[in-house]
Amino acid sequence: MSLVDISRPGTPTHDELVPSRYAQPVGDIEVLVISDGVLPIPAPVMATNADSATLSTWLDEMFLPPEVLDWPLNVVVVRSGERTILVDAGLGMEFPDFPRAGQTVRRLEAAGIDLGSVTDVVLTHLHMDHVGGLLTDGVKARLRPDLRIHVAAREAEFWEKPDFSHTAMPAPVPGTLRRVASQFLSDYHGQLRPFETEYEVAPGVLVTRTGGHTPGHSVVRVESAGERLTFAGDAVFQVGFDNPGWFNGFEHDPEEAARVRIALLQELAATGESLVATHLPFPSVCRVAAAGDAFRCVPAVWDY
Repeated sequence: MSLVDISRPGTPTHDELVPSRYAQPVGDIEVLVISDGVLPIPAPVMATNADSATLSTWLDEMFLPPEVLDWPLNVVVVRSGERTILVDAGLGMEFPDFPRAGQTVRRLEAAGIDLGSVTDVVLTHLHMDHVGGLLTDGVKARLRPDLRIHVAAREAEFWEKPDFSHTAMPAPVPGTLRRVASQFLSDYHGQLRPFETEYEVAPGVLVTRTGGHTPGHSVVRVESAGERLTFAGDAVFQVGFDNPGWFNGFEHDPEEAARVRIALLQELAATGESLVATHLPFPSVCRVAAAGDAFRCVPAVWDY
């Protein structure tokens, strides 16, 4: 059996060669991290307030390419009690320019998770790489009619008339973000369950609005039997450990986003709990250690 045969998508008896799901129990709660794939992003977007030489040095030290990076995309499935919760939905299949992303639905199926079994969706925010999977053709028809979609009320309000004046995104992106968010809010209006500050989705699963990256950006905290894990969405990027004050071009309030990031990393360093984030290398499960004015990402040892 060749590696090509093993890794060929759609082969019924074999999984993909590269792992795309990772189970991380948190006490009695089941957490499954699923890779939605990767998409290309211009390197300068990672640090819009850093000079190019400093960013180039960091990229070189991290063995990352100088111009275009592969940006990981992770989503999470949480099972607590009777509820199966999908946290974020990936990019979706609408974007042919990003053929290596938009894998969430297929990889949920490969993990044995039927879309009809999902009782709740939590959206950290409404950027296209977090809601696009729900807009893929045929997906809504496979979801439960009583599906509850939890998103901060401030986030839904923001996308009615979004302000991109403080972002530094590639030119085509703002219009696409606006269109996708508008379509999502229209298609799923009847299933939205907006919350103001925080909401307990299921026992031990709490979604909390942080703001910063977008006005309604939220994180999901999972706690059971003395163990804790935080899914940070886009509050933390790979570069944010070494340089937490660097601005990301997709942040709608970069100064507030930096404050949120630093406060969250300080908290996680103090508690020692696990961290998962959308754009950290899969499976992204790590702990945070303080390192002077910066931080270290300490990857978890995979539990085989």
